[in-house]
Order: sequence, then C-alpha cells, then structure tokens
Amino acid sequence: MEKLTFYAVSAPEKLDRIGSYLADRLSRDVVRHRTGYVLIAMEALDQLLMACHSQSIKPFVESFLHMVAKLLESGEPKLQVLGTNSFVKFANIEEDTPSYHRRYDFFVSRFSAMCHSYHSDPETRTEIRIAGIRGIQGVVRKTVNDELRATIWEPQHMDKIVPSLLFNMQKIEEVDSRIGPPPSPSAADKEENPAVLAENCFRELLGRASFGNMNNAVRPVFAHLDHHKLWDPNEFAVHCFKIIMYSIQAQYSHHVIQEILGHLDACKKDSPRVRAGIIQVLLEAVAIAAKGSIGPTVLEVFNTLLKHLRLSVEFEANDLQGGSIGSVNLNTSSKDSDEKIVQNAIIQTIGFFGSNLPDYQRSEIMMFIMGKVPVFGTSTHTLDISQLGDLGTRRIQIMLLRSLLMVTSGYKAKTIVTALPGSFLDPLLSPSLMEDYELRQLVLEVMHNLMDRHDNRAKLRGIRIIPDVADLKIKREKICRQDTSFMKKNGQQLYRHIYLGCKEEDNVQKNYELLYTSLALITIELANEEVVIDLIRLAIALQDSAIINEDNLSMFHRCGIMALVAAYLNFVSQMIAVPAFCQHVSKVIEIRTMDAPYFLPEHIFRDKCMLPKSLEKHDKNLYFLTNKIAESLGGSGYSVERLSVPYVPQVTDEDRLSRRKSIVDTVSIQVDILPNSIPSDDVVSNTEEITFEALKKAIDTSGMEEQEKEKRRLVIEKFQKAPFEEIAAQCESKANLLHDRLAQILELTIR
Repeated sequence: MEKLTFYAVSAPEKLDRIGSYLADRLSRDVVRHRTGYVLIAMEALDQLLMACHSQSIKPFVESFLHMVAKLLESGEPKLQVLGTNSFVKFANIEEDTPSYHRRYDFFVSRFSAMCHSYHSDPETRTEIRIAGIRGIQGVVRKTVNDELRATIWEPQHMDKIVPSLLFNMQKIEEVDSRIGPPPSPSAADKEENPAVLAENCFRELLGRASFGNMNNAVRPVFAHLDHHKLWDPNEFAVHCFKIIMYSIQAQYSHHVIQEILGHLDACKKDSPRVRAGIIQVLLEAVAIAAKGSIGPTVLEVFNTLLKHLRLSVEFEANDLQGGSIGSVNLNTSSKDSDEKIVQNAIIQTIGFFGSNLPDYQRSEIMMFIMGKVPVFGTSTHTLDISQLGDLGTRRIQIMLLRSLLMVTSGYKAKTIVTALPGSFLDPLLSPSLMEDYELRQLVLEVMHNLMDRHDNRAKLRGIRIIPDVADLKIKREKICRQDTSFMKKNGQQLYRHIYLGCKEEDNVQKNYELLYTSLALITIELANEEVVIDLIRLAIALQDSAIINEDNLSMFHRCGIMALVAAYLNFVSQMIAVPAFCQHVSKVIEIRTMDAPYFLPEHIFRDKCMLPKSLEKHDKNLYFLTNKIAESLGGSGYSVERLSVPYVPQVTDEDRLSRRKSIVDTVSIQVDILPNSIPSDDVVSNTEEITFEALKKAIDTSGMEEQEKEKRRLVIEKFQKAPFEEIAAQCESKANLLHDRLAQILELTIR
C-alpha cells in the first residue's frame, strides 16, 4: 500500500487507471461475495483518496463513487456500512475546485432508503439507519456549500432527505417547553442513537439553508406530519419547529411563520384538534421569532388567525344548530369543546404575539382587531359574519375582544389619546357591545388595560368601602393638557357607557366591580376639577335611577347600583381630600351600616343577603344628597353650579336604530325631535317633552346656560353623525309643519 501510494503521488496522471483497475476488481469480488478482497480494495481506495489532492484526482473520484454505489446496492448490511463510511471520508475532503457535472441523486435515494431500514435484527437495523443518516449528512456537507450547484435543495431531494431524518427523530423524547432552545446532543449520543444523529443532521441542514432554499427544506416537514397524523397530539410537531426556528438564521423566521399560516389555511376543513395542533405550533414559532426579526408578516399573522377564529365560530354555530360539518357525524358536545380548544389556542397566540410587539406595532394591531369586531353602523370590518347568526356574531365579538384584551395587556401609552383614539373608542363603546354581560366585562377590561398607566388596577380590585385610600399608595401624575382635551371631547361618551352599563338587568358582581374600577381609574388618570364634578353628577344620577327605577330593575340590581355609588363616592371623596365631603360620605355609610347594610358592597355581593321590599320608604339620610355635596365642595373652591344640573346621557343614532331598547325613553329632554301629529288648535310647538325633570330644569335658572350648551352640542352632533336620509326626512317634515303653521296664522289673521 505504501508503494502504491508513493507511485500515485509521484505520477498523479496514473490515478485514473489505478482507480479503474481497483473498481473492476472490487465489482467482481462483490458479485462473488469475496468480502475479504472487497475490504482490501476499499481500504486501498480510501487511502489513495486521502493521500492525493491533485487536479488529476477528478477521474479517480468517479471510479471511487462508482464503487461506493456498488457497495450500497449490495444486500449485505456490512458492505452497505462500509460503503457509507468511505463516502463520509470522501465528503470531508475539501476539493480545490467543484465538479459541476457530478450528481448525487443515487446517493440521496439510497441513504434515504437505508434510514427506513426494517431489518429483522434490531442491532443491524440500527446500524443501517445510522449509516443512512451519516450518508445524508455527508451528501449535505459535500454539496450544500456549492452555491453554483445547489441541486441538493431541489424539492425531489428534500422530499427524501427531510422525511428520512424526521422518521428517525420520532424516537426522541419530548423536550421542555419554549423556555429555551432544545438541548444539543452529546458526542456519544450522536454516534449511537439514530434519533439524536438525525436531529443533529437536521439542524445542520437548516443552518445551511439560504433565503431561496428555506421553503424547500420546511415544506416536507408538513407533509411528514400530515402523513403520520402527528398534529394531534402535537408534541413531536412542536419539537420539530423549535429545532427549525432555533437552527435557521433569525432573519428567515418570518418565512417559516408564513409556511405555517399557509398550511393552516390548507387544513381549514380538518378536525378541530388538528387545527389546534397547528396553531399551537405557530404559537411556539412566534414565541421564538418574536425575540428577533418577525419581518413583514405581522398583519398577515393576525389576519389569518382572525379568519380561522371566524371559521371556528361558524363551525361551532353550525353544530349547535344541528348541522354536521363533513361526512363524519361526531358528537356535538365533544366537537363544540374541540372548537373551543381551537379558539383558545388562537387567542393565546394572538395575545402572545401582540404582547411581544413594540408599542407602535401593537397600537396598529389593536386598531386592526377592533376593525374586525362586528358593531352596528360600521361596514369596515372584513370578517364575514353573514353565516353566523345572532349567537355566532356574539360569540365572535367575545372572541375578538378576548384577543384585544390579550394584546392590550401591558401596553403603556404616554397620553390617553394615543391609547384610545376616536377611531378605536367609538366602536369599543358601541351599544352593540353592551348586549351581553360578558361583552361588557371585556370592553371594560380593555379600557382598564389602556387607561391604567401607573399600575393601580391591582390595588382597586374588588368593590369595597376603603377605610383609608392613602394606604393603597396610589401612583398618579398631574393631568397633562392632552388628557384634559381628551376628556372634553370624549368624557360624555365614557360617562354614558358607565351609566348605561350600570342599568343592565343581566349584570353580575364582576360587572359592578369593573364599573367601579372604571370610575376609579378615570379619577386617578384623567380627572381635573371639572371631571370630578361630572363623575359626582354621574354617581348621583345612578343613585336616583336606582331609587326611581324607571327600568324596572330587580332589587338586587338596584341595591348593587347603590353599593357601587357608595364605594365610588367614598373613594373620590378621599382622593380629592375635601373634609366636609368626606364627612358627609362617611356619615351616610355609617348610617347604612346600621340601618341598610344591603346598600353597601360588602353585604349586597355576599351570598344570601337580605334585600328590602322597596326603596321608597327609606330615610333620606341613607342617600348621598346633592345639596350637601355641593355645599361641601363649594367651600373648598370647586365650581359646583353644574352639580344642580342632573346628569343626562347623550343620545346616539345607534340607540334609536339598534335592536336594544332605546335610551330615549330614559332621557328627560329630547332635543330636535318633533312629534308626528300635532293638534290643529296648538299655536306654539315645543320641541321638549314636558316632564318633571324638564320643569325642574326650567325653574332652576342657574343651570339654564349649561342646558343651552347641551342642546347646541346635541344638535351639532346629530347633524354630524345622523344618516343623511334621516336628516332630510326630518327637515322635510319640519318644512311641511312650518308651512301648515303659517297657513293657520294667516287664516286666523284674515278672520
């Protein structure tokens, strides 16, 4: 062997003939099963290959590869392993110039077949599989760095290589959750365990993938997981995509996410558990990608997830109506719960993705999701809800608001205008999202996420009478000019939402707790002296509505409102620290503790609380009195003139046209609404409905100016927001009425 090597190195032009001779001898020996001679010939080929690095080695390599192919084709496991070992040695040699005519198609096919070996002897089977994996690793190393000859990345090769590696990786044990990258295998494990060796090879393959080759390497993974039904359960799928996300270059992460989204679209009619498995894989991928570059796929991720959320709700609604999706007739209740798994997985993914985005992107996503929520009067949302029905629409509203709640969690804006722009606040506070107690809870929680810029919400949790608010150590800053401007523009909208939310007949304890927190957060974050007065007016109006009970609420709800008002006035009185105001509130609470504990939150929200039969016979000392509050605040320099004007929520067009009962019934003064028929003997028409409240306002001259301002604001708002057809119809009716009046006056004058 030494003489042969010396001769080959001295006369490299003879290498071609040496290789041909050895190849011929080895071919005959393989056919005749002369294993000893085969081993000697391969040893000679290996040593010559390692010793010679001249340009003349190219023809010799062809003879060498021809012999390796002969060994791999033989049915002898020992020879297959021998051929593989020789190929791996060859693969580790760095050639000076690449050989563009050389192809490795046969080796890819043969090594992939060896990875799937089912030899009867377990040890031999493991040995062949390890040889197959090492062979694939050799092919990858030999070809992957030649950019001009990237044949290994072609789909026909990747469709063999990737499934072969995954097939062997399935033996690996489940790894930890997404806290960190999967552990790297040790050197000993790489040599003995096919699963660990396959995983190592898979990592190496993905690590070498470039921008143009990424998709070809990832798509066979989906085909393998689909074929072997590995989405449910999806531990192996999650493990695979963790390896993919940690192995590829960070800037290509969005490619993998796009592929997962595309596969989710392709599987939209599969079983709920399969879809949930894919979404959970997406969550894991997003969790890793969110730490680096996510690329341009942010809106695409949310758009696809929201589309599948709608589909899931649609399937669920169809099941509830007795329809069956697909050819298999499953139990409705189990399928319903499976769809909920899908929905929860989508919401969790949206929330996790959203919470990892920078603030500027998160505000865009908030607007994007809010634009999808079906609310009255907006045609901007692109979720098709035509097939959902009322129940499905409500379900999709709840799901989208839960998604929004996850995205807004932890969001901190410097000004409230940034967090709650008009285009976001208007649909959020729409009466369409007040038709269900759960919807109202979600809306309030979203508002709390955006309002609470100093993390005070946890200190306000639960509705209660706080003995000393100072103990809570509430953080607050001076109200900035932008926040003051926001309250001037949108304050009435917020008050109206809270006022109407308190008077809903399906409220539960959590609703009252969230309403109380809303009032407290507005006081902390947004309240100057003017806003404090408005909030106190709102609280007194709620107390009056509970006493008068125009909405026929149950006694529990009336007492719940009274308890809410008590808790809030106790809080605000201590926040503004006016001693006389605090004294009045404390005195009322003390009397209630003795005579009417059901007016306090600690009692009314306790199980088996005794309720009164009526509120009409109660002593006025049990109520918070406007004149006492005005007197106490006036002494401390507050402008209390507006306290004497009862709070009235603004009327919107949605209230008139939506399916809910119109709040026009509860508003005392209705501006710019003419009665349909007017008696002919009336000479003067009044646009106000004459009620007790209207008369009280007319007598109270101090509030006339405020009343006029409110009228003008309502008229302007009506012309800004009302549909053109409605305004035209009213103007026409007014013109006809005016014409009739003039005719009547002219006729009377002639007489």
